[in-house]
Amino acid sequence: MDIGSRPVVSVVSNETGKVVREEALPSVFTSPIRPDVVSEAHKALAKNRRQPYAVARLAGMQSSAESWGTGRAVARIPRVPGGGTHRSGQGAFGNMCRGGRMFAPTKIWRRWHKKCALKQRRYALVSALAASALPSLVMARGHRIEDVQELPCVVSASVEGLKKTRDAVAALKKLGVGDELDKVKDSQHIRKGKGKMRNRRHVKRRGPLVVYEEDRGIVKAFRNIPGVELCSVDRLNLLQLAPGGHVGRFIIWTEGAVKKLDGLYGTHETPSLIKKDYRLPRPLIANPDISRIINSDEIQSVVRPVRRPPVPPPRKTNPLRNKGTMFKLNPYSKMVRS
Repeated sequence: MDIGSRPVVSVVSNETGKVVREEALPSVFTSPIRPDVVSEAHKALAKNRRQPYAVARLAGMQSSAESWGTGRAVARIPRVPGGGTHRSGQGAFGNMCRGGRMFAPTKIWRRWHKKCALKQRRYALVSALAASALPSLVMARGHRIEDVQELPCVVSASVEGLKKTRDAVAALKKLGVGDELDKVKDSQHIRKGKGKMRNRRHVKRRGPLVVYEEDRGIVKAFRNIPGVELCSVDRLNLLQLAPGGHVGRFIIWTEGAVKKLDGLYGTHETPSLIKKDYRLPRPLIANPDISRIINSDEIQSVVRPVRRPPVPPPRKTNPLRNKGTMFKLNPYSKMVRS
C-alpha cells in the first residue's frame, strides 16, 4: 500500500476496482498531525451534543414530613406523620433516607456546552484529514485496509449516483473494503450496563466514512450498511473524522469531494476560497523525528561531550573505630582480634 505523501492520488472505478486516472493530491493531506489538538477539540465539541438530564423537581420531597425535634432520643431528620402503617415515623427528605431525594439534585441548567476556538477546530480538522492518509495510523485505529490499493482512497464520481444498497456493497467490495464490513458486522453486540434499557441496546465498531460532493442517491444507498457513515465535503465533522478523539479514520472520498478540498482549505501558499483569511497550518519543522535528528552524525559531531557528575572523594574513617579500615591498613589485626 502506498502512503499519502505522493504528489498525485489515484482514482479507482467503483465498477471495476481499477485505477482510471490520477488527480493532484490536495495540500490538506500534508498538514501537520497534532493528536493533542485533535483530542482537546474533540473533548469540547463532543459536549455540545449532550442532551440535558435531571431528576424530577419534586422527587423525594412529596411528603408532609416534619422533624420530631429534640428530647425523644431519635435523630432530628424529618419524619412521615400518621400511624397504623410502616411508613409513619420513617425518615424522609434526606439523601440518607429511603424514598428521600438525592444529594444536590441535578438540574437542567447545568453548563452542558463548551466553547472551542474556531482556529483550534480547523487545526484539529485538517490534522484528522492528514492522519487519514497514513496507512499506519489508519490500521492502528483498527481498520482492515490490507486489500485497499492506496490511501487516500478515491473512487470515481459515478458512485454518487448509486441508489441501491446492493450496488453500494458491491462497490465497496471492489475497493477492497470487504474485510472492514465483515469486521463491523462481527463486532455488533449488546451493550453492557443500563444503556441497553435506554434505546441504545446494540453497539458496533466504526466502519468507513464516505465523503461525497453531491447527493444524487449515494446517501440512501450507503446509509443502511452497518458501520458506514456519510458526510458531505462541505460539512466535515471532527466527531466523525476522529471518533473518540483518535486520529486515523478510514475515509473513502469521491472524486468531486477530493477536487473540492483545495478550494475549501487552501494550500500552504494560497488562502482558502471559502473560509476568510484561512491558510493551512505550516509544520514548524520539516522532520518531526526529533530523536533521529539529535542522534545524527551531523549534530553529534558538534555538540560538547557529556558532562559527568564529579566523583566525590572517599570518606576518611578512623581505623581505631572502623574495623574494615583497620583490616586494610593492618591485615594482622584481624588475627589479633580473633
